[in-house]
Amino acid sequence: MLIFPLIDDQSRKIIHIDMDAFFAAVEERDNPNLRGKPVIIGHDPRLTGGRGVVSTCNYVARKFGVHSAMSSKEAYERCPQAVFISGNYEKYQQVGLQVRKIFKRYTDLIEPMSIDEAYLDVTENKLGIKSAVKLAKLIQYDIWMELHLTASAGVSYNKFLAKIASDFKKPQGLTVILPHEAQEFLKAMDIAKFHGVGKKTVQRLHEMGVFTGADLLEIPEMTLIDRFGRFGFDLYRKARGISNSPVKPNRIRKSIGKERTYGKLLYEEADIKKELSLLAKRVSQLLVAKDKKGRTIVLKVRYSDFTTLTKRITLEEKTNQFEKIERESQILYENLTNTREGIRLLGVTVTGF
Repeated sequence: MLIFPLIDDQSRKIIHIDMDAFFAAVEERDNPNLRGKPVIIGHDPRLTGGRGVVSTCNYVARKFGVHSAMSSKEAYERCPQAVFISGNYEKYQQVGLQVRKIFKRYTDLIEPMSIDEAYLDVTENKLGIKSAVKLAKLIQYDIWMELHLTASAGVSYNKFLAKIASDFKKPQGLTVILPHEAQEFLKAMDIAKFHGVGKKTVQRLHEMGVFTGADLLEIPEMTLIDRFGRFGFDLYRKARGISNSPVKPNRIRKSIGKERTYGKLLYEEADIKKELSLLAKRVSQLLVAKDKKGRTIVLKVRYSDFTTLTKRITLEEKTNQFEKIERESQILYENLTNTREGIRLLGVTVTGF
């Protein structure tokens, strides 16, 4: 049996910054009349015949059970007093770049994950400050004083733990996971909150009797690898607080895309377009985070019989705007001739940078 050594690099200082309800927070900042009200970024279903998807919402709306990716119709039913705003993604992108400039005062080792979150390696930083906690507080302070927005921060010795920490206390949270605390912290955690563990994996882990980090610790490494392949290798280490992936500020990419496989096949056009909208949103966020624009939009569709089609369109101008990517990907879908077969996979990619 091949045994993989457990190498745990605890020498780094990583901060994960995650803006709080970013799009909604920008709208509240720019329109004080919205403060204290439930704000939903998404098309008002009363104006679209019930169509539309929630992009994000503020914490007031979340108290009513509203969340991103929910249909606008359901969001309205749960919170009829909410203020719906279709969203100004160009403005959000500009604010996201302002946040990025603040990060650059502290380190050049920045790995943006989307328009509103990033990893920072501050082991060696521009201010020569040894405390990553102090640096995180300074970054939060700068964002608030200059942009009047709040961010949550997670501090630890690797990206996996820093991400978990930033999600732990929101909004305006600051959570630190030290090396000697990591194991106990993870033992008590719901496996569904492990970063990188999706809904399907959670279901399979539940079937194995794994509900917490403590349960995951009991599963042998080879069992996890047999069940989950390469991801099982990662799961075994993450349960032990091990994740040595570096912060990568300069990854050269020729395309940026997202795709999703569906356990339950998609048949209804409304469901398909909802998923395309979510994929387009994620791709747009990644493009903005990477400061990229592309001219070619590619749609990938895999049907129930595993037939896979790709369609593309080349635009006159490069774009990273959500609305443009969403519209063109949906037009590509509408031009497909096979609309009766169930869909098991959708993907949206932008290339031609």
